Amino acid sequence: MTNAPENSAEDSLIARYFKPLATDPGAFGLVDDAAVLSSSGDDIVVTTDAVIEGVHYLATDPPDTIARKALRVNLSDLAAKGAVPAGFVLTLALRSKEDAWLGPFADALGEDAKTFACPLLGGDTVSTPGPQMISITAFGRVPRGRMVGRTGARPGDRILVTGTIGDAALGLDVLTGGAAAAALASDPAAREALVSRYRIPQPRNVLARAVRDHASAAMDVSDGLAGDLTKLCAASGVSASVDVANVPLSAAAAGLIVRNAVCVETLLAGGDDYEVLCTVPPAQSDALIAAGRAAGVAVTAIGMIVAGSARPRFLDGQGQELALKRLSYSHF
Repeated sequence: MTNAPENSAEDSLIARYFKPLATDPGAFGLVDDAAVLSSSGDDIVVTTDAVIEGVHYLATDPPDTIARKALRVNLSDLAAKGAVPAGFVLTLALRSKEDAWLGPFADALGEDAKTFACPLLGGDTVSTPGPQMISITAFGRVPRGRMVGRTGARPGDRILVTGTIGDAALGLDVLTGGAAAAALASDPAAREALVSRYRIPQPRNVLARAVRDHASAAMDVSDGLAGDLTKLCAASGVSASVDVANVPLSAAAAGLIVRNAVCVETLLAGGDDYEVLCTVPPAQSDALIAAGRAAGVAVTAIGMIVAGSARPRFLDGQGQELALKRLSYSHF
């Protein structure tokens, strides 16, 4: 085996685009093949998600939005665990190393790393003949034993969710020329708002401490509210009842429902919301809602955890159960 050149193409790429992002002392300026992350006596929460061209983003999506999505989907997981971001490692599988793509990608990644106080610690870059792939493993800190998992929901807990539901699914529908695109043909502002929700998630890290202080169970909504609530209930050994009329919708989404341009199942089962779904004892739910209000993030009560092992029920305005054919978006 021959030795690699002292200044390989990979080394040059890393030095040019990603070394400036490695601001944590434990990253050693990316000159080593490992990093050190100080635990500071806290538990370290680890999460990983990949975004793949054609599956999680479109080939035509701008590179800066792809970078933000790749990091933010992991930050959303940390927020739902009640964890404060500590850093991340990055794996890039690229078809080419063109500056026109890598420059905006690295700039946006660096901006988000600074905004969310989550510095780059290291990673790997490889070439691929197939679809591009960006994989990020993010690390967060929580006080010892305080991570909020999926297993703590109890009958009587209220079900709360941040932000609005279904916008990202509608944004993808707009980009791919679906029913939402046709219905919003004369409303460019609504189309752009929905597309932005698909391309650039808004992780709720400002609420991490409030989730940790008040929630009995939590996860982020990545594959669809209906499916993710079903997963949380299964992990906790409980069921749930959701008042669909209380599920928070944006003005654009609500308008499409009123016009029968899309069905409510599209919103409940659509992926990429990246909102926090949590269960909270009744005595603490108002405190979490107030914390959201103080942080500028809407937190809405949408239902109740109930005893049993049945699939969660989604009830319409007349109390009748909706028959959902699909609960979530599938990546397979």
